[in-house]
Amino acid sequence: MASIGVPIGDFIANEEAGIDRPMPLAGARKKRRRFSLWRFIVLFVAGAYFLIPIFAGLKFSLQDISGRFSFQAIQNLPSAPGFSGAFWLSMRLAIVTLVVSILLMVPTTIYVHLRLPRMRRLMEFITILPIVIPPIVIIAGILPAAPLWAKSSPYLLSFLYVILSMPFIYRSLDAGLSAIDLKTLVEAARSLGASWLRTLTQVILPNLRPALLSAMVLTLALVLGEFTMASLDLWTTIPVWIVQFNTASSGHVQTAASMLGLIGTWVFLTIIVSIDRSESRKSRRKTGTL
Repeated sequence: MASIGVPIGDFIANEEAGIDRPMPLAGARKKRRRFSLWRFIVLFVAGAYFLIPIFAGLKFSLQDISGRFSFQAIQNLPSAPGFSGAFWLSMRLAIVTLVVSILLMVPTTIYVHLRLPRMRRLMEFITILPIVIPPIVIIAGILPAAPLWAKSSPYLLSFLYVILSMPFIYRSLDAGLSAIDLKTLVEAARSLGASWLRTLTQVILPNLRPALLSAMVLTLALVLGEFTMASLDLWTTIPVWIVQFNTASSGHVQTAASMLGLIGTWVFLTIIVSIDRSESRKSRRKTGTL
């Protein structure tokens, strides 16, 4: 039988002439091995780049002043001066930022996809500006112009965080809407008598669940890790508390707080991904049974 990828006529001619033709599968296997080797090297270097600092931070946070293994830094973290206040302030800011961002960006992105598709380029340009403009420039320009009642409230930071999170939320929603046939879904729901609110909540949002979850995780990570704006606005969030906390064992406690924030965000992301996968499996089972 002729080998794969070799024309039958050439194969017969080579056989009659007595010419031995090398098997093309051997070269393909070598290329696959080379590709697998380079992929392994890239993944190994990337994993080491991320995991080695995390391992070093965990190791340092699980040591006492003398360098012995101890959970003292983690045990002292809840009772550390100012930690509980900074933690709950960061949580409140994260919740307000999530709610305002979702209420603002979801209808806007859907409307642009449905009614103003030519405005998508302009939206991409506008939402990329918070990445181009440094946060210190944004907060330095807003604080002098903000009224006194806004400066005296920590929730001014939430509205600033909404601006910072726009690139992540818009691109997550834009990718989610581009993956579905939005116009067909909306027209079908409207033709069946569904209102716009029902179409949004029961037709569009269930199809946007993965995009919404990824946008929420990115926003949460941004709020819990932002330092510049909170520091200049004189509010003690978790990053500001980590920098300002200073005791004899502050290094271990600060590192423990950073590691807990990092691991907590990772656990939250894992839970969200697990919930999304379980919901997807349930919907597939229901679709298969219908």
